[in-house]
Amino acid sequence: MSAPHSDTATTAEATSDAVLTPVGGSGDPALPDADAASVDAVVEPVDVDEDDQDEDDDSGEGLLVREGDVAGDYLERLLDILDVDGDIDLDVEGDRASVAVVGGELKTLIGPEGATLEALQELTRLAVAQSTGIRSRLMLDIGGFRAKRRADLTALASAAAERVGQSRQPERLAPMNPFERKVVHDVIAGAAGVHSESEGEEPNRRVVVLPDR
Repeated sequence: MSAPHSDTATTAEATSDAVLTPVGGSGDPALPDADAASVDAVVEPVDVDEDDQDEDDDSGEGLLVREGDVAGDYLERLLDILDVDGDIDLDVEGDRASVAVVGGELKTLIGPEGATLEALQELTRLAVAQSTGIRSRLMLDIGGFRAKRRADLTALASAAAERVGQSRQPERLAPMNPFERKVVHDVIAGAAGVHSESEGEEPNRRVVVLPDR
């Protein structure tokens, strides 16, 4: 679920008062600062000796499990600093670790249109990278925001695919972040008679649904 452009450059500023300032304060100086370069992070391949079990644990699913553990510890400390109640669920989905914060009053950690969530995801990825030495594509969800957004986008993309399939005219969707565009592309890829492309520059990059020739 990677994307070539950063969607979080503007979100870090939007969330500096709500989250980033407490994190960088005296509560826990070990917490990392945001790094815009981390947004396009990918899990880099690791050379593994098949005969060495220890090295094998640092690749593939073993690495993703470790990423989740590091992210969980980081987020627990963050919740303590912010005095926010929440449980942390860890999982592996496909080729990336998945971490979800659930329960409690979590709206302040989501922010307007998920802005704070995006910034926290980048901070968590950076914390994981500092621990593992490998850049992370970990996905963070808070309060079910991404799950709900995925469902909404799936319905939106399905409707757009149907319209374009009938009209045979391209349709440009609203600007979206990389996570949202990936959801839409996946839906369009499964629809008959249409395909999708991305156009524009961040933060106005969007998906265009086109009829097949």
